[in-house]
Amino acid sequence: QVQLVESGGGLVQAGGSLKLSCAASGRTFSRYAMGWFRQTPGKEREFVAAISRSGDSTHYADSVKDRFTISRDNAKNTVYLQMNSLKPEDTAVYFCAAKFLPVVVTSNYDHWGQGTQVTVSS
Repeated sequence: QVQLVESGGGLVQAGGSLKLSCAASGRTFSRYAMGWFRQTPGKEREFVAAISRSGDSTHYADSVKDRFTISRDNAKNTVYLQMNSLKPEDTAVYFCAAKFLPVVVTSNYDHWGQGTQVTVSS
């Protein structure tokens, strides 16, 4: 079992940057693929980015490609999402997730954090 806690959300102007962090409990973090998702009211949760358990493979949604970067530090049990050139449409609650697999996955995650709000003003 792994528990996830997100942080780093907040209010930022369009064009600005934020870096989200997701701290994981337990000693097996390095055995989990990790992902970031986001959700706005009335919409389904959507995939944003994912990283393999070693960190050597990543995948992004088209809407964030070239603006967002996912990374991880297995020594710190933490996964990050660097968000640049933010747009108002990036406003959402952002969730990190974990799945006990070595490769990048974009769905069917097993463990979820509670989410952190990101608001981008125009």
